[in-house]
Amino acid sequence: MTLPRTCAYTSSDGRLFHASGLTRGPWHPDHQHAGPPSALVCRAIERLAASEGLSHLGRLTGNLLRPVPIGECRVEVAADYIGRNAGHYSARLVADGKEVARFTALMQREDDLPVPAGTADHPLPRPPKPVSESPLCRMPFPGLDTGYGDLVENRVAEGRFFDGPCTAWFRLRHPLVDGEQPSPYQRVAVAADSGNGISAALDFRRYSFVNCDLTVNLLRRPVGEWICLQARSAFGGNGCGMAESALYDETGLIGRATQTLAVRLREAPPSAVPRGAGGSERSR
Repeated sequence: MTLPRTCAYTSSDGRLFHASGLTRGPWHPDHQHAGPPSALVCRAIERLAASEGLSHLGRLTGNLLRPVPIGECRVEVAADYIGRNAGHYSARLVADGKEVARFTALMQREDDLPVPAGTADHPLPRPPKPVSESPLCRMPFPGLDTGYGDLVENRVAEGRFFDGPCTAWFRLRHPLVDGEQPSPYQRVAVAADSGNGISAALDFRRYSFVNCDLTVNLLRRPVGEWICLQARSAFGGNGCGMAESALYDETGLIGRATQTLAVRLREAPPSAVPRGAGGSERSR
């Protein structure tokens, strides 16, 4: 089924979702980037939690069990425990009759409680460079016609894509779900899974460094369309590694994201990927 390239997902019944090519990731042309499906699960959890008055996503953890195919998928979500201040939720992402990812989330009840003046280490840090001073850059995924790099708009604030520590802004160019405005938390989920990509220190032509999970912790509701990742990757020399990202909106720090990486030599190297791609708009 070919879908118009105007949204990440469409749904006729609100249960089954059809992924478009805008969800395509860098590792395989038939597999989704983990950001959009994580945001789709986030959407389902937010909707269920709202009925209990729980409005802040404090944590989202996704265990990525299998590649998520570009096609039909279903989200199943359940409330595990609802307390006075927080609710614990679990969710499954199912595609082709298989569970491809499993999630847990903590939703919190918000209160108007300003931070007292003079509190140590506050106000929180601001992003390293504003969006207006960060040059436009396109993610150069090799051999892909349409994909995640078209779903999002990027601006690089520090470093260069795929060349070590990097800070980049993300904004959705298209809706997550057709006819809907994505929530601030969904915008974060779409972007946060890219930490290991933008801060890649290994040669993409020789190595894969796919993340096995994603955890996002947020201290407040993000503001605006732009989400910034200040990311770096580290490797243990044993086929394992991790990526960590400080997360910002345009007003300051909002949280952190971590990913556990499986590092492997490629059996069949893909076409060349520009090293250090960044700083300006690039054609494919």
